[in-house]
Amino acid sequence: MIRKSKKIIFAGLSSTIAAAYLMGSFAQAKENTNNQTHVKSTAKEKLEAYIKFTQILNVIESQYVDEVNATTLVDKALKGLMANLDAHSTFMDSKSYKDLSVQTKGEFGGLGISIGMKDGALTVIAPLDGTPAFKAGIKAGDIILKIDDKATIGMNIDESVKLMRGKPNTDVTLTIIRKKELKPLKIKITRDIIKIQSVYTKIIDDDILYLYITSFDQKVVENVKKAINAHKKTKGIILDLRNNPGGLLDQAIGVVDMFVKDGVIVSQKGKVKNENVSYFAHERNSDTQTPIVTLVNGGSASASEIVSGALQDFNRSVIVGEPTFGKGSVQVVMPIGKTEALKLTVARYYLPSGRTIQNVGVTPDITVHLGKIEFKEDPVLLKERDLKKHLQGELAKLDANTTKTHENNSSENNDTKANKMVITEEELYKDAQLKSAVDILKALIITKKGHK
Repeated sequence: MIRKSKKIIFAGLSSTIAAAYLMGSFAQAKENTNNQTHVKSTAKEKLEAYIKFTQILNVIESQYVDEVNATTLVDKALKGLMANLDAHSTFMDSKSYKDLSVQTKGEFGGLGISIGMKDGALTVIAPLDGTPAFKAGIKAGDIILKIDDKATIGMNIDESVKLMRGKPNTDVTLTIIRKKELKPLKIKITRDIIKIQSVYTKIIDDDILYLYITSFDQKVVENVKKAINAHKKTKGIILDLRNNPGGLLDQAIGVVDMFVKDGVIVSQKGKVKNENVSYFAHERNSDTQTPIVTLVNGGSASASEIVSGALQDFNRSVIVGEPTFGKGSVQVVMPIGKTEALKLTVARYYLPSGRTIQNVGVTPDITVHLGKIEFKEDPVLLKERDLKKHLQGELAKLDANTTKTHENNSSENNDTKANKMVITEEELYKDAQLKSAVDILKALIITKKGHK
């Protein structure tokens, strides 16, 4: 496919140059109408378009107030062309292509932020948990207005990523627009080497397994399997994909494949036949019985939308939260010569039902907005654990031995460390979406029990 693309590009350029010499005059190029009813160009239309483009280049080069050469003009034209196709396609000149190679091969400092284009604005898909952006308070849905002193209006994703990346321990200031904030916010972030734990495991009420997947890196399937094997008495699973910006397609497919025994998990369709691929589930070791509730929000994108959307289409999980971001396109980097490249959208992803993710996202089965749930405990009755703590406290007051008190405190600290693997009732009430997911999962567990 890459070689073929090279031939097309070079052949097209040769045709352009030849046409310019043959036809010669700007007046001879016929006007190309914008309201054509058909999509595919005829040979005549292509020739006329090539002539117009070449002659405009000649006029600019000869009469523009500043000195410009043809190579620079063509590069600028290509960047504009790709940017007008979609937010993810771009032309990479020699510098941009070299930067891409460095980013994919070596370590670099970053913010830990995933971004995309939403309604023409550079938007935060999600800050990754534990990263500089997360610690600085960047939130999903924030619109990035400026990166340091450079406005993002008209800037493509690759250009913005390049500005945000840099040497570790250097600073970058993002000016953002946030919903319900009256004026833009300036947030200073210090770059760092981004190291992410992709799967977090916790327990709820002894029998519910909570799996938080921050992004789909190459070890997600392996780590999810380990978590499930370590908690074989689990009666239900909460799969938290909130603020998960995506990652590797094979890992997303692998997660769905763990809970579905057959059918198409996801397919991609493009203009070129070899981009049309379907990925199927396999029956081997599939858990089709354990109830699952999946959490999503506006920061869930790409691979996380494939997982949540596929589980929804297979009726394998109840989806709870808010609508997802809507990033369902496939990009391929195609080298042009040795120093330049195109990053081009070549296909779109489709869920098992045939619906697309692109610009639509996944709509939850049950919409629950982020927030806290206020509750009041019974003022009369003390729970057993509270009564025990109360009595221990009273005894400590009577005990003059400070060493013994210190030992008791050490014991409590050890208990606190052990409880980091457990999500408490108080923590649930601080997260309305998670609390709703747990309540729904408990209902599914009870319903499943009733069918036995």
